[in-house]
Amino acid sequence: MEKPIFYIVDVFAEEKFAGNQLAVFRNVAGLTDSDMQKIAREMNYSETTFILNEEPENGGYNVRIFTPKVELPFAGHPTIGTAYIIQREIIKDKVNALNLNLKVGQIPVTIDYLDDSNDELWMRQKAPEFGDSLDIDSLAEILNIDRNDIMDQFPIQEVTTGFYTMIIPLKSLDAVKRARVSVDKLYDYTKDKKAKTILVFAKETYYQDNDLNVRFFADALGIQEDPATGSANGCLAGYLVRNKYFGTSGIDVRVEQGYEIERPSLLLLKAEEKNSNIEVNVGGNAILIGKGEFV
Repeated sequence: MEKPIFYIVDVFAEEKFAGNQLAVFRNVAGLTDSDMQKIAREMNYSETTFILNEEPENGGYNVRIFTPKVELPFAGHPTIGTAYIIQREIIKDKVNALNLNLKVGQIPVTIDYLDDSNDELWMRQKAPEFGDSLDIDSLAEILNIDRNDIMDQFPIQEVTTGFYTMIIPLKSLDAVKRARVSVDKLYDYTKDKKAKTILVFAKETYYQDNDLNVRFFADALGIQEDPATGSANGCLAGYLVRNKYFGTSGIDVRVEQGYEIERPSLLLLKAEEKNSNIEVNVGGNAILIGKGEFV
């Protein structure tokens, strides 16, 4: 039996050693669910993926995604990073599109080739679904900020494109920087909620070329803070369109994330209303950092 091979990829990164780290495994025949979970815990990145087949099945490649704590039906930077490895290491040709078969369903990814070591990939996420609007005072307490730091003209809302998160609009970059999750309060508040994770955002940014600054907290997944979160930013894209945050029914924006934990990241969001649904696309770069073999 071939030994598992792994790749380290920086996703939503504009240069090496930025963005969100991902471990991608292939040659995984014989690994059990428990093995995959243990490997994800050993790698200790926010997510680790396993490519189950090297030939397409039902038009796509079967992939599983694990955090150090749980398996996920969908996650954004693992989708982008795994598609990048499939194209470069398995297909080995400049295809413009491929599909990943995830537990949430089939996710299409398109690829724009920028240079020999840097590609821009886009994933079409599932149409967003919108859950409950949530209590501003409770979330302010959980985030250890003042309720006046939260914009009250837009809802705090549960949104999913495959995985639920709470979207919380803040008034300033300073408020985003000051946010600190009280984990016990969060667990207590979310015990009867669909969403267990939090995305906060503001229009004020570190760099004027960017449109929004974001932080994402996911203690329930074993991730205190994520440096770049494609799935939650897909939820954000749907939220921005649904609530006409920019005053339009479509968006094309640049989102910065990860600066507070020294992993600067850039995500590209495009979304628009189409046939009573919101079409969400999330894009960004992927960079190969290293390759190895499990012994």
